[in-house]
Amino acid sequence: MKVVILAGGLGTRISEYTKTIPKPMVKINKVPIIERIMNHYAKYGYKEFVLALGYKKNIIKNHFNKSKFKKWKINLVDTGRLTMTGGRIKRLQKYFNENENFMVTYGDGLSNINIKKLVKFHIMHKKMVTLTAVRPPARFGALKIKVNKVVYFKEKSSLDEGWINGGFFVMKKKFLKFIKDDNTYLERKPLEIVAKLNQLKAFKHTGFWQCMDTKRDKDRLEKIIKKKKY
Repeated sequence: MKVVILAGGLGTRISEYTKTIPKPMVKINKVPIIERIMNHYAKYGYKEFVLALGYKKNIIKNHFNKSKFKKWKINLVDTGRLTMTGGRIKRLQKYFNENENFMVTYGDGLSNINIKKLVKFHIMHKKMVTLTAVRPPARFGALKIKVNKVVYFKEKSSLDEGWINGGFFVMKKKFLKFIKDDNTYLERKPLEIVAKLNQLKAFKHTGFWQCMDTKRDKDRLEKIIKKKKY
């Protein structure tokens, strides 16, 4: 099963780094985050990748042209500098057979998700799309105040948060017909439509998950990996 990694965005919220390199090439403890993502899939036996490139694509191409990556099959595909997430996947449709399942994830998030269990879940439920639902890392504590007096204080846990889309999708090729063009966000109409058609399942992952939207997120990831908690 092929793994698509969305690696073409501008990464404007972490511009300290993305002025010079694309976001997936930002290093977490000396290893580009995209390489860490690919290592995770490879650990479960999935070693055929399609990288959907755009912004500063040549930096990613040059990185993966090194001999150490010959153990993987990597297709480096220019999907346009300003193409949205759905549009990037649509541009890759020639890489998939009609009845083929394929995986998709973002090039800026790490998780200890069990990929084999995710795939098994998708195949068992026979739906068009499976997404991984995660709880976002908690950022704030909770207070309850009565007339300036704190009557309740609790350090917020991720369990207090609702479920969100954590990426790590499995899809059938026929889902691509719901993506209109380059301007289509995967996370808007296409997924909304398949949800209404009862063709979208959620694989709940309660383990480690962290995206890298900001420098704060990058620093958090580095600490977690240093402590070997991932």
